[in-house]
Amino acid sequence: MHKLVVLYPEPADREAFRTYYESTHLPLARTLPGLVDCRYSLAVGGPEAPYFAVFEADFADQQALGAAMGSEVGRAVAADVPNYATGGAVVIDYPVTPLA
Repeated sequence: MHKLVVLYPEPADREAFRTYYESTHLPLARTLPGLVDCRYSLAVGGPEAPYFAVFEADFADQQALGAAMGSEVGRAVAADVPNYATGGAVVIDYPVTPLA
């Protein structure tokens, strides 16, 4: 399993972010080819949490993630981020190691 995580710093307008993200961006992201599962939260917490929102997506492996992000849908997803994420986005990915 390979995970993609997108961390969003505080946007200029939380409500505008939420509305666009839930009505436009997430439906597009859910169509990424090879996507196994995904989830998000707009309630990231912690005493010094620098992020407002988080998105997680699971893919079979790194190759599946690469193919998804290189696809037409993947390019559209990436190009859409500036439309709502005024604080930018931090994108990381990694292989998941299950606990034995």
